[in-house]
Amino acid sequence: MSHGQIPYEAAFEHYLRSRGVPYVSVGEAPRMIFAGAKIKSFDFLVYPSDDRHWIVDLKGRRFPYVSGRGAKRYWENWITQGDLDGLAEWETLFGEEFGARLVFAYLLAGPPDRWPAVRPHRFRGEDYAFLAVALADYRRYCRRRSPKWQTVAVPKEAFRQIARPMELWCVQK
Repeated sequence: MSHGQIPYEAAFEHYLRSRGVPYVSVGEAPRMIFAGAKIKSFDFLVYPSDDRHWIVDLKGRRFPYVSGRGAKRYWENWITQGDLDGLAEWETLFGEEFGARLVFAYLLAGPPDRWPAVRPHRFRGEDYAFLAVALADYRRYCRRRSPKWQTVAVPKEAFRQIARPMELWCVQK
């Protein structure tokens, strides 16, 4: 497990391995390959059972997210504008056989009846849900969240429509 220090990435690798889904953990390699370019790295190349290979930027979030004031927020899906732009550039560089995906790895907390309607993946004593969103869909629905932090997010209801459980794509033949 190459990302053993980062729990979300380690859990995602475990998920892929446990289902026999081919993948490559990329980490910082793209920055070394394109040292002169200012393209944000992605995390994985995944080869699910659909017709395109995936360029994956993994985003770890808690579900629900509990704010400093104790408020619970569900379906947190914010990313930076750099994440969005970088994935689009990688998709162009890799060509038509590859499609960029944001995969949200949710560390599940609270009562299970409030969790996303996916089969949780158990890893190191904790439960995770993995939901994937095609870059084109995310771009279509995202709105600026914070100009200061240069972040964007998809409204909760739209996100629930475009995010798909990983298990829908990870059925190997």
